[in-house]
Amino acid sequence: MVVGRVTRGTTGTNRLRRSDRWLVRHPRVRAMTAPLVVDLGFGATAHTTLELADRLCAVKPGTRIVGIEIDPDRVAAAKRLETATVSFRHGGFEIPLDARPDIVRAFNVLRQYDETEVASIWSTVLSRLAPGGLFLDGTCDEIGRVSTWVALTPDGPDSLTVSLRLADLDEPSIAAERLVKALIHRNVPGENIHRFFVDLDRLWAMNAGLGSFSAIQRWVATVRAMKDLGWPVRDAQSRWRLGEITLDWDAVAPLP
Repeated sequence: MVVGRVTRGTTGTNRLRRSDRWLVRHPRVRAMTAPLVVDLGFGATAHTTLELADRLCAVKPGTRIVGIEIDPDRVAAAKRLETATVSFRHGGFEIPLDARPDIVRAFNVLRQYDETEVASIWSTVLSRLAPGGLFLDGTCDEIGRVSTWVALTPDGPDSLTVSLRLADLDEPSIAAERLVKALIHRNVPGENIHRFFVDLDRLWAMNAGLGSFSAIQRWVATVRAMKDLGWPVRDAQSRWRLGEITLDWDAVAPLP
């Protein structure tokens, strides 16, 4: 039985470049050999599936990518784009494959479900994931300049990443509009994610003077200050310069 329902299917060329760039450098992905990858809910067109294949195959030869969609007409249209490494299949969160995937990506999919459904969907996808695997549940704007995603392992949610185009950035909390479904309704006083954005905006404003040198220097200083403040920020400056901040999920998880 197919698990899920048809979503709007909006997509576009290069829309998921930020999460792809992050994914190919993830330690779990680096440790994989010829991974099996699922692009879950690829949408009305298969641009992002093919782009993911190009980016992963460049660093992981032998990668196989399966685009899975619940709308059979979208699958039929994508079939003509199949290659030796990319195929398309009808299905949903049950992930109808004989083998367990090493990576599952679902972008702008769960955003269209209710918050109360997220835990069950996460559990279903993780039950299909291979040991040592990675599941990305993410959301972004229409042109991929504002993105957030949760990385989950078979043990559960592991981290949250906010990735922004820094040029002309007013406030980092613009990302609140594109939070994943598990968090978007929790951006209210008293919740961890609200406290995170309050601190991030405040430190971004405090480092405004560095903007005369570059938005990148301003952002790096902001992220470093977040870490100094006690937020469990991951990675190093080389990642922060890309407009990213990744931190432990527990620090932003919804309160009971």
